[in-house]
Amino acid sequence: QLQASGGGLVQPGGSLRLSCTASGRTLRYWAIAWFRQAPGKEREGISCIHSTGDSRYSIDSMKDRFTISRDNGKNMVYLQMNNLKPDDTAIYFCATGRERSCSGMTAGNYEYWGQGTLVTVSS
Repeated sequence: QLQASGGGLVQPGGSLRLSCTASGRTLRYWAIAWFRQAPGKEREGISCIHSTGDSRYSIDSMKDRFTISRDNGKNMVYLQMNNLKPDDTAIYFCATGRERSCSGMTAGNYEYWGQGTLVTVSS
């Protein structure tokens, strides 16, 4: 079971760091992806990181502001989000296909999901 955390209310231009971990399991062998879903919209891919952290992939429109990283020693994957905008308001999810490599940024390619954490960007 994946668990995403770190969401909250932030003003435009602010930053948040989201975390993803797994209760009772190690993430070190799995690629982890971050997705988000805004109200009334489809789930959207953000970024994915290989199990070793050696490679990562990010959607072009977000790579300048969002950075994925991982610390396998702490069993954590992070999404650093900077210069947040109101359009970034969404529930953010981490997901895995239990593979070492990323499976693209299509939600249907990932079988295991966390419960999501809400990010609200508003003044």
